Amino acid sequence: MRRIVLSLVTFLAFFYMPQAMADMPVGTWTTMDDKTGKKRAVVELSLKNGELSGKIVKVFREKGDKGICAKCPGEFKNKPIEGLTFLWGLKDQGRGVWSSGQILDPKSGKIYRAKLSMHGDKLYVRGYVGLAMLGRTQVWVKKISASENHDPSMA
Repeated sequence: MRRIVLSLVTFLAFFYMPQAMADMPVGTWTTMDDKTGKKRAVVELSLKNGELSGKIVKVFREKGDKGICAKCPGEFKNKPIEGLTFLWGLKDQGRGVWSSGQILDPKSGKIYRAKLSMHGDKLYVRGYVGLAMLGRTQVWVKKISASENHDPSMA
């Protein structure tokens, strides 16, 4: 009997683990400009002590971008955007939703409350002040190829 229970528990763990991992936004994502649809950055999301955070790995610079967080407040001010932790404190709410954290917009220097929702290879990232319904959503795409790190303007 004990062997049957152990086998059942093991089977269920392997059955549900892929689904649990599918709801984890940990990994590399390509951010898109919500106005132009162009790639803006490659970011790395990681999980530590149950909280999700994000770091900017690569920026696809536009003309005039200096690569520093000039308008950012406090400890973020004048820091290089590449390598910057811009997303922090998100907690798993279940079913691919993460919230209760904050996100920094390096372009405006503003910090917003954040909510993330995973749907397949897309991550819906909502920044807002007060009510989530009054915010703005960007769609990030799961990064697949190393070639996305290539910035044609740097060639």
